[in-house]
This record gives sequence, structure tokens and C-alpha cells, in this order.
Amino acid sequence: MSRKLLFLSTPAGFLGSGGGGGVELTLYNLARTLTKQGYAVRVVAPEASRLQDIPLITIAGNAQISAQSQGREAPILMPENAVLANMWHYAQQVQNQYDLIVNFAYDWLPFYLTPFFATPVAHLVSMASVSLAMDHIIQKTYRSFPHLLAFHTVTQAETFSISPPYRCLANGLDVSLYQFRDDSSPCLAWVGRIAPEKALEDAIAACQQLGVPLRVFGHISDPLYWQNLQDNYSFDLVDYRGFLPTESLQKELGDCFGLLMTPRWVEAFGNGAIEALACGVPVIAYGRGGPVEIIEEGKTGFLVEPDSIEGLVTGIKNLDRIDRYSCRAVVEQKYSLEALANRAINWFEEIFCQ
Repeated sequence: MSRKLLFLSTPAGFLGSGGGGGVELTLYNLARTLTKQGYAVRVVAPEASRLQDIPLITIAGNAQISAQSQGREAPILMPENAVLANMWHYAQQVQNQYDLIVNFAYDWLPFYLTPFFATPVAHLVSMASVSLAMDHIIQKTYRSFPHLLAFHTVTQAETFSISPPYRCLANGLDVSLYQFRDDSSPCLAWVGRIAPEKALEDAIAACQQLGVPLRVFGHISDPLYWQNLQDNYSFDLVDYRGFLPTESLQKELGDCFGLLMTPRWVEAFGNGAIEALACGVPVIAYGRGGPVEIIEEGKTGFLVEPDSIEGLVTGIKNLDRIDRYSCRAVVEQKYSLEALANRAINWFEEIFCQ
């Protein structure tokens, strides 16, 4: 008899909008690969969500303000008729129909509710430390239920000041959906939510220095920030392509000769990095957060000093040293759906044995 899993998505945006950031791809890929392994997976997500081939329950309510857009000392707040509360009310009502509930939301409420559910609630922590309130509830949950928490990378887990060992799932993708390109156009790419913590301005500045075109892909999470970029930087070399589905993104991304990753914060993982590598595109990233554990220096890209535009420029100049076949091979070996499934199943089976 197959295990029944209930996945609860982020309340920050509906699936398919890009508002949920990397959680959207992570949740979908994990649901797909576990379904192929014989698990019965159902997903709960905000109203208007779209998900191909996976049973989906959509819940109405107002979106949650993302934790990263608030200060470190910000209190926990929820809007009226919060979709987060509504989703977890639904989960509480149907919990006896499932063997495990998996939380993908980086929000206080699901962690707080963990001991009050009869069905175990596992948490895949999607971001590094961004607020004192979230740090406290994650630390408290980890002390009581260490087997119920998993992270993407060691670098991410260490930001919460909790004791190792850490359960780290990394991430994975369907490599067959990403076409390998052994050639490229003379342009660079930047992929991610368009928000201050992603520091798109550094990529723009580096490309301006070298006169290299930059293709920008991603959801505009902060319209005011996006407008400020256009007001303060020349966009002559910037081509905004929007938030694209995987099929379109990989075609556009694979045509670039490098990906720039410029986060101001500690990235929990960095899905954009493995998406680029799957296409054969090397990555230049600040040596901060998840990309440190993904990029193999001089083989699949370069890690540069955080917040250094000159470091980005130097990395760009050296991109022709990278073998694009090596980039693809790393994803096939470490970040396939099969590899992700194995890591997740090992975690879930440990929970079932408790």
C-alpha cells in the first residue's frame, strides 16, 4: 500500500505565478518524482494555482507577506482571512487521511502547529535565517523534533545556530527537460525573483563594464525596486524576458554563455544554478550560501567575493575556460530527480520509523 503524502505550498503566491520563488519548482519536482516512486502525493496551494499531473487542492485567502521583505526584528503578522491559516485549517481537518504532511512554507504558523497534529508534519526549510521570530520557532521545532526538519544545504542550516548533523536534500530537476547546448550567443543570463535581496543591479553593472548583453528572467516580486533599477541604471544592454515556464526558460537560458548569481543574502540553495548547468551554462556566483556547495570552482563556474562587481567582471572574462559538458555532467550525477527522490525517501522513511 502506497504512502499518502500531503504537500502544503507557500502562501506567498499561487503556483505558476513565480511569486513563490524556488519553492514552486522544488515542490513540483519532488511531487513528480515521489509519485513515480509509488507515493500518493496531493498538494494544497493558494487559489489560482496550477500544477500539471499532480492532484491539487486550492484554498482561498489573502497572501502572506514574505519573511524576507521584513526586518530581522519584525513580529509575526497575518492578514485577515489569511490563506496560510486556511490551508493549515484544511490540513488539520484531513490529516487522518495521510501518512505524512510536508510543509514547504517559510512561515511561523506551520512550525508552531507541529506538536498539535497527530499526523507527523515534516518541514523542508526553504530559506536561510531572515528574522529572529523565525529563527526561534525553527530552533524550538528542531530541538523537539530534529527528524522532522530538512534543509537544502549545510550553509543554509548553519545560519540557524542549531547543532549538526543536518538533513540536507539539496534539490533536483528533470534533466530530460533541459536541452544541452554546446554553443551560445554572446550574452549573459540572470534568473531569480526580482527583489532587493537578489541584487540584480550588480549583474547589470558588471555587464555594463564589459558591454555584454544581459537577459533577465524572473517574477517581479518588488515593482518599486524594479522601477528604481530602471531609473538608476542604463538598460541599453538589459533584456527582460519575464517569468517563463521551464520549457521556454531552458531554451533561452541555454543560449547564454554564463549565468550571474548576485544574492545579498544567504541563498538556501539556488535552483537557477542547476537549471543553467543542466543546459551546459557555467555559473558565476557570489561565494555566499547554497551556490558555494553547487559550483565546482574552475570546472562548472566561479565563486567570487560577495558584493564584488569586479569579481563578477573577472569571472566573466574567464568563462571560456569552462567546459560546458562538465556543467551538464554534474547535474546528471548529483541533481537529477532520481537523486532527489532517494534523499527525500530516506528522510521520510526515517520519520515513519519514529
